[in-house]
Amino acid sequence: MSTEISVNLHVNGTRVSRTVEARRRLGDFLREDLGLTGTHLSCEHGVCGVCTVVVDGKPRLSCLTLVAQVDGLNVETVEGLAPAGALSALQEAFWDKHALQCGYCTPGFLMALSDLFRRTSDPSDDQIKEVIDGIVCRCTGYVPIFEAAVAVREKLRKSAA
Repeated sequence: MSTEISVNLHVNGTRVSRTVEARRRLGDFLREDLGLTGTHLSCEHGVCGVCTVVVDGKPRLSCLTLVAQVDGLNVETVEGLAPAGALSALQEAFWDKHALQCGYCTPGFLMALSDLFRRTSDPSDDQIKEVIDGIVCRCTGYVPIFEAAVAVREKLRKSAA
């Protein structure tokens, strides 16, 4: 027997109200109920970081977060990083530095690194490495991902000068 609950939240700035199973995972809700398929689910055990989204300004693993836990909160997914048809600076840097191959882990990296750049416009190499170390990628070897983040940092430094 499933128990259903009503939830109200904001996803990428849009108010969302739904009735969901109390045990519904946020990642499944985003993908299946809202059609926001940019958030990928991989290990489903909270180990790989691929499903990272930002909830009220903090990175969260959507495979370990229930929709009920984000009731009343703001959720940002990779679809919310830039207006439709545009790319954020970080997304452009991923493109320029070839920081993706299969692309499956890319949304997790983008969300985690976007959060880092929201917290500090001038992260150290170690801070960048710590963030990308939390996401499993089997294709890129991490070097182009690191280079993309450094490119964004350098762009921010130039605009601040």
